[in-house]
Amino acid sequence: MSAHDTKPIAKMTAPKLRALKGQRGIVAITAYNALSASWADELADILLVGDSMGMVLYGMPNTHGVTLDMSIQHGKAVAQAAKHALVLIDMPFGTYEQSPQQAFENCARAIAHTGAAGVKLEGGVYMAPTIEFLTQRGIPVLGHIGLTPQGVHQFGGFKQQGTNDAARAQLLADAHAVADAGAFAMVVEHVPDDVGAYITQNVAIPTIGIGAGLKCDGQIAVMEDLLGLTAKSPPFATRYAELGALARGAIAAYGDVVRKRGAPSE
Repeated sequence: MSAHDTKPIAKMTAPKLRALKGQRGIVAITAYNALSASWADELADILLVGDSMGMVLYGMPNTHGVTLDMSIQHGKAVAQAAKHALVLIDMPFGTYEQSPQQAFENCARAIAHTGAAGVKLEGGVYMAPTIEFLTQRGIPVLGHIGLTPQGVHQFGGFKQQGTNDAARAQLLADAHAVADAGAFAMVVEHVPDDVGAYITQNVAIPTIGIGAGLKCDGQIAVMEDLLGLTAKSPPFATRYAELGALARGAIAAYGDVVRKRGAPSE
């Protein structure tokens, strides 16, 4: 097939993704650089430049040390490599909570400097005014409720949320607030399966689960967990390969050849 016969890859957009609710499962995955983005681009609907990069790439204990400059640098690489997937910037801790105006300035900067198509914000009812402010000004927002990693200290650790009646009622209120504020979809993280299913049935926008059961409209995974590149994964993560072990084996074989003064090609 010649280059003239190749059809361009249709670009995913926020409205297209919202319309997928009830049609098929939505595939979302993190990406932090151009190489990993190129692997997943045609296979995923969403590439999220997650603040999980702090823990996965930089060895931080949580996501709080990720800066907006870091997210922009990684986001630019991902957006340049992505031809199909919807690229979203996970806004770092401290860049959007102070006020809707602060959020707009930082989100606009992130989008302008990366070429990403939207942002992700953590928070439910209290974040709804900010989500509405952003969406009214042309910034697509992916919400995030349940276990919000930036609130890890408030939760006392990476603990499952929605485990009692009061917490479940709050999660449903958060979900409705995020949807009503104009988010095109929302991540639901680390809640009981029945809670993820109930939220999915009761909101008009897609839910993207991570540790929230298979009844959500889609799923999101950290690529390095999925590939088996991390030493330890969350209990709800599925490792589809163990590439870390393969990489260590390859490096060990290379090192053995070099120590013996052999040629690596041998």
